[in-house]
Amino acid sequence: MDREPLDRPVTLAVVEDTPVVLEGIRSWVAADPGRRVEIVASGNTVDSVLGGEGAHADVILLDLELDGVNSLPRIPELVAAGRRVVVYSVHEDDATVMAVLRAGAATFIAKTETREHCVDTIVAVGRDRPYVPPVMAGALVAADGQTSRPMLSAREREALLLWFQGMNKQSVALRMGISEATVKQYIERARVKYASTGRAAPTKTTLLARAIQDGLITADDIIEYQSLAADHHTRD
Repeated sequence: MDREPLDRPVTLAVVEDTPVVLEGIRSWVAADPGRRVEIVASGNTVDSVLGGEGAHADVILLDLELDGVNSLPRIPELVAAGRRVVVYSVHEDDATVMAVLRAGAATFIAKTETREHCVDTIVAVGRDRPYVPPVMAGALVAADGQTSRPMLSAREREALLLWFQGMNKQSVALRMGISEATVKQYIERARVKYASTGRAAPTKTTLLARAIQDGLITADDIIEYQSLAADHHTRD
C-alpha cells in the first residue's frame, strides 16, 4: 500500500462492534487539540470497513473481539497487505498483547487507557514513529527473555532478509509481489519497533546486526545468498 507524506491528519478506519466504544473514540479524536486524526470509516467487520472509505486509511484500529469472534487471525493478512494495524481491546493480559505483536500489529492499546494514549498511539503509528502505551510496555517487560526483542511479522522478516541478502528494494518488491513503497514501509516499521524497545537501528548495518543478534537471520543466510547474487543486485 503506497503512502504519501503525512503533512495532514492521520486517517483512521475503526473496526469496532460496540456503539458506545465507537462514540468514545470519535469524541476522543474530536477533542484532540491538534486535530491530528480523522476518522474516515467505521463498522463492525473488517471487510465492511475496508471495502469502503477505509480502504486507504493510514491506520486501522481493530477491536480484538468482534461479535464474539477473535479477530487475531485477520492481523497477518492485513499486515501482509501493507496495513498499519493498532489493536484496541479489553483483553489486556500479557499473553494476548504478545500474541497481537507477534501477529504483526504495530502496537496494542488497552480500552482502559486514556484518550491521550489512544490518540498519541494512532498518530505515532500513522507517521511510522515509535510509541509504546503503558499496557504494552508492561507486557514487554514481563515477557520471559523477550524484553528487548521486537515482534516482527513474517512479511517484515522476509523483506529484511531479502534486503540484507543484497537485493535492492525494487527487487525485493518484485520477489514478494508487493510495491516498493510497501517494502520501504516494512523496513521502516522494523526500525520503529527496534526503537520502541530501546535498541535503535537507524542504518542498514545496525539493523542487520540487531536481526542477527535476535536470531531473525544468520550470518550464513547472508553469505550464501551474496555469493550467488550480489553481483546482480545493487544495494540501497
